[in-house]
Amino acid sequence: MFATMLLTTIFQMPSGLGSALSSPLVMMVIVMGIFYVMLILPQQRQRKKLQEMLSALKAGDKVITNGGIYGVINGIDGDTVILKIADTGSSPVKIRIARSAITQVEASEDAK
Repeated sequence: MFATMLLTTIFQMPSGLGSALSSPLVMMVIVMGIFYVMLILPQQRQRKKLQEMLSALKAGDKVITNGGIYGVINGIDGDTVILKIADTGSSPVKIRIARSAITQVEASEDAK
């Protein structure tokens, strides 16, 4: 909305700036810049943050998977993670999942 009003104001200027911005090539560059700043850059930051979180995983972390499973990391083997999801008395229930399936690490009690 703001960008539209700004561009309309610039186009109505009698100086040479308005005629230079009416070029389709310049307009395309401006639109691509807006898309980069508003869409691509935040997505890259989010992906980098997720990769840092996945590389910092360690045994004992409480995590949530993209399927909504809550568990505690029991072990890490390369790109797979052994996740303990329940204690049933004599033996805990463990599943093997891809490391990339982990979407969130829960804050520990010490951090709160």
